[in-house]
Amino acid sequence: MSESRTDARCACGALRLTLHEPPQLTALCHCFACQRRTGSTFSANAFYAAECVDVSGPSQEFTRTADSGRKVRMYFCPSCGSTLYWKAEASPGMVGVAVGAFADPAFAPPALSVFEQSKHDWVQLDGTVEHFECLPTGR
Repeated sequence: MSESRTDARCACGALRLTLHEPPQLTALCHCFACQRRTGSTFSANAFYAAECVDVSGPSQEFTRTADSGRKVRMYFCPSCGSTLYWKAEASPGMVGVAVGAFADPAFAPPALSVFEQSKHDWVQLDGTVEHFECLPTGR
């Protein structure tokens, strides 16, 4: 079975997303919540208009409160535990998707790197990414 590059899936394949448009934004986040969510030093995230995202398979929801005080609903596979996507109250018309869930080395590179105030010193990014200490306003 061939996998579409417009599909994201969890590690076991039970939870899948089909995306019908390209992402509106791809960004890296270095906040502590993303570090804990991914188990890595930062997260790579693609953001899509909610209406172009189809979800199939079972998911479990975990809701956390962001530093802004707003809720973020994270959806993960109840079988393998992979966090696949999330919805934030701050951006109600958008769905965030973990870029690694596409398993596509040619995926669109990040345009932004946010919350660099908590970026690990040894993480080096090239000059094509816009750098922000916190979350940029007006985006």
